[in-house]
Amino acid sequence: MRKQPATRTITASVLSLVLGAVAGLAGAHGSGGHPVASPTAAAAAHAYAFGKQGTARKATRTITIDMHDSMRFGPADIAVREGDTVRFVVVNQGAMMHEMVLGTMEELKSHGETMRKHPGMAHDAPYMAHVSPGKKAELVWQFTKAGEYYYACLIPGHFEAGMVGRIRVTKG
Repeated sequence: MRKQPATRTITASVLSLVLGAVAGLAGAHGSGGHPVASPTAAAAAHAYAFGKQGTARKATRTITIDMHDSMRFGPADIAVREGDTVRFVVVNQGAMMHEMVLGTMEELKSHGETMRKHPGMAHDAPYMAHVSPGKKAELVWQFTKAGEYYYACLIPGHFEAGMVGRIRVTKG
């Protein structure tokens, strides 16, 4: 049996990792509508630059976020402490679909660009909630690192119209 060169083995390993990551993203952004956030076990264990999924029983605060057809969130600026677990109650006060997606500004801009290219993308991640008109959803998030983060509606045109809010996370 002939031995494979090391570069071929490394290339196959890297390709396997990339395909696994792409498959994971495809599962998070499948076809169809945008369901309310329903995290998988793998997503729940994942930490992001802006924190990680929290559990409702450990929530230290509840913050209601209203979404309006004027392309604004209320409130549009909130402050929490590092380590806080926040239960967001996301209420769509409008007549059109809206969503709340947490992230860094860079991540939100990138995801927003993807949404413009693929407007029917479905979301299934713990840091987002897609809410039908007149309905509400909950999102529980633990902010693990001080900094400035954001929430936005990434439905094409909404983010560009100013539907973005800021979260200031101060040292615990």
